Amino acid sequence: MNGPAVTAPSRRADAGTVRLGERDVAGLVLCGDMYGAPYDLLAVFLAVRPDRLRGIVARWRAAGLVATGRLGAGPAWCWLTRAGLGVTGQPYTPARPAAARLAHIRAVLAVRLSLEASPAYRDGRAWWRGERRIRAAIGGRAIGHVPDAEVSWPDLPTSPYPGECWAIEAELTPKPLARTAGIMAALLARAADYYPDSAPAAGPRYARVVYLAAPPARSVTERAAASLPPPLAARVTVRALPAGAVLRSSCGRTCSYGWLSF
Repeated sequence: MNGPAVTAPSRRADAGTVRLGERDVAGLVLCGDMYGAPYDLLAVFLAVRPDRLRGIVARWRAAGLVATGRLGAGPAWCWLTRAGLGVTGQPYTPARPAAARLAHIRAVLAVRLSLEASPAYRDGRAWWRGERRIRAAIGGRAIGHVPDAEVSWPDLPTSPYPGECWAIEAELTPKPLARTAGIMAALLARAADYYPDSAPAAGPRYARVVYLAAPPARSVTERAAASLPPPLAARVTVRALPAGAVLRSSCGRTCSYGWLSF
């Protein structure tokens, strides 16, 4: 006598694909916006231990969404592939982070993480617009200096800086004083967005220009700000880079948090 027929379980429509959760999407978008991310700072952003981070990145890599590798001193890096950019919908050209820019990318990412962790940023619902996003949006060469990022503060009652937009600069090495002062003055005078046909606003685009400087660059950055006319100098803030911005091996010490106070 034949037994009852056994029906094989149906195959899931998404079998064989990686199912992305909210944390996965946030991490992938961050890697796209920042050109890439070193493992240690990516773990901080995702709030996971280093061993857990390696597992997460391995899933992304197996799905073809990211590439990883050691690009220089310090931890490995993770960056999006063409497929990863397709998933996130970011309009960037896929590329491995340039070796010459690794230290700067790391510093800017550390600034972003430090700012986003602050109560003022969270309570004010501020948002970050990085250099890569600015350049992609304008679709070509920018007119004038493009900051490392913009931080916009919505005009909300809970915001400590309602309606303001800041230019953010991470400064690792000292530049000539005149060049630094010129960049500051140009940012402070900017009245329009970076699109070639952007109409100037009635007032300056940036209420404040914030420089986060490594020890070698801090003196010239502060002197450049002091060389500006007083009304402009009052809108420049210079602080130390946050913890994690510079590898210990090249910095010799860890800089402190707490720059979001004026």
